Amino acid sequence: MEPVVIPAILAKSREELLRRISQVNGLVKEIQLDIMDGEFVPNKTVSIGDLLAVPALQDARYEFHWMVKEPEKWIEKIRGPHLHLVHVETIRSLDSIEAAVKKSGGRLGFAINPDTPLEKLLPLVPKAQRVLIMTVHPGFSGQKYIVAMEEKIRRLRRQYPALDIEVDGGVNLETVRGAYAAGANVLAAASAVFSAGDLKTAIDQLKRRAAGVV
Repeated sequence: MEPVVIPAILAKSREELLRRISQVNGLVKEIQLDIMDGEFVPNKTVSIGDLLAVPALQDARYEFHWMVKEPEKWIEKIRGPHLHLVHVETIRSLDSIEAAVKKSGGRLGFAINPDTPLEKLLPLVPKAQRVLIMTVHPGFSGQKYIVAMEEKIRRLRRQYPALDIEVDGGVNLETVRGAYAAGANVLAAASAVFSAGDLKTAIDQLKRRAAGVV
């Protein structure tokens, strides 16, 4: 599988959210929006009203990373063929989450925190379009990549050779090769992209470094 880099946006305001989207729109096929409610994680980002204001993308889709306590209540308000990544730690009723995703017209994926055993995720994988392995503890951008999570990635890849496996957290030019070599073909990057002077070059460099070209 070729490496795919997804810019990850953690925004505190509607203005910041829209500005970040405009910076990468046209450069990638998918943009991750990190949503936090201050309950599941100790941080809060934009509201559902702000999300409803995001522009429809002609050539790309959104990936909603729901770091929220009751993801189904957020998902059901979104419309479009987007990917909804739900943390396994937040699932109370899988039926409710699946119904919300169906109502939205989107696709379902699952995310798992560093401290959560992979065994909690494995029964859900057949229902997932993508699985996200967190390589930091969720809540804040700019954290250090947890190398030990690569074993989780390797285990998942061995069991599911064709699955889209994503990593999120601390992905940069120093860590991206290890994540991809372990089996993660989708690489979410925030600081490594948005702190760069040339965002397109930063995305291309991450892809090339992951593949071992540079």
